[in-house]
Amino acid sequence: MPSYTSIHLAERPTDQILPGKTFTAKQHPVPSASTLKDGEVLFQTLYLSLDPAMRGWLKDARSYVPPVKIGEVMRGAAIGIVLASKSQKFTVGTYASGTVGWTEYAVVKDKLLRALDLPEGAVPTDALSVLGMTGLTAYFGILDVGQVKKGDFVVVSGAAGATGSVVGQIAKIKGATVLGLAGADDKVKWLKEELGFDYALNYKDADFAKKFREATKGLIDVYFDNVGGEILDLALARAKPHARFVMCGAISQYNKSKPQGPKNYIMIISMRIRMQGFIVFDYEKQYAEARKELAQWLSEGKLKRKETIIKGGLTKAEQALVDLYNGVNTGKLLVEVAKPDDVKAKL
Repeated sequence: MPSYTSIHLAERPTDQILPGKTFTAKQHPVPSASTLKDGEVLFQTLYLSLDPAMRGWLKDARSYVPPVKIGEVMRGAAIGIVLASKSQKFTVGTYASGTVGWTEYAVVKDKLLRALDLPEGAVPTDALSVLGMTGLTAYFGILDVGQVKKGDFVVVSGAAGATGSVVGQIAKIKGATVLGLAGADDKVKWLKEELGFDYALNYKDADFAKKFREATKGLIDVYFDNVGGEILDLALARAKPHARFVMCGAISQYNKSKPQGPKNYIMIISMRIRMQGFIVFDYEKQYAEARKELAQWLSEGKLKRKETIIKGGLTKAEQALVDLYNGVNTGKLLVEVAKPDDVKAKL
């Protein structure tokens, strides 16, 4: 009987995720079509999304979603293909996306999946990046929370990541001047030459703090934060009165048992800064409208995207997640669980 692999949470990490300890792999028989109930499909994962927020899901702490339980399949969004169906919504061979977790196969209720309705010029993996939660997070964060407008000076940390790269491009579309911060010279080059950022800096440069102050002489209208830590403190020191700080992530602090909060928080008072966190799920009723505009920008060439795809199957996911926090990716980080062409050929 054919079997498949799923990855489960084995123990909660205190600091860094430890490959071979944090997660464990389990084997299961592949479900047959005859076992499906009405409204269910057999889903085979093609690509798995890896996201900074995953580290928070491993903590047994109050948050916007419950933590992953010990022994549970690791939570994660994926795109895949329907191999068998007892659903009126999905026929065999349909591409779909959903939060199915770290697994090669899954029996999924159709209400938990979304058929891929991709615009011209889009590819299936866009459903996990620019047209998925990544793009939606950028869209609502910079437009609704950040209230970006023409003439603003916008600074984006983690700018070469999946969310930050879209944030900066949307800000440019809206007429802002954009400074992106990234952790490698090739990423800085990509931001300026490919994505059209006005300025970009490598935060690992020895004289980064000096360069940052020089680049922000006109002070910051909108700061989109994906990293937290020392860079957040630098940004607070360069904020205009009534600046808007969009608190999207704090990847520099996720793997620390004692995260560092902002030391420069008095600037929030003196500059009357509005510092606001947000969760993309709050905007669920507006997803369709946002996807439509993102798709239009994508088809017009106003939005560009890049993917870092880790090949070799599901078992590569654990190390890839570790590498995510070390900046391995430019753009969206994905794991190729199965090759789409190979799966299609077997249908």
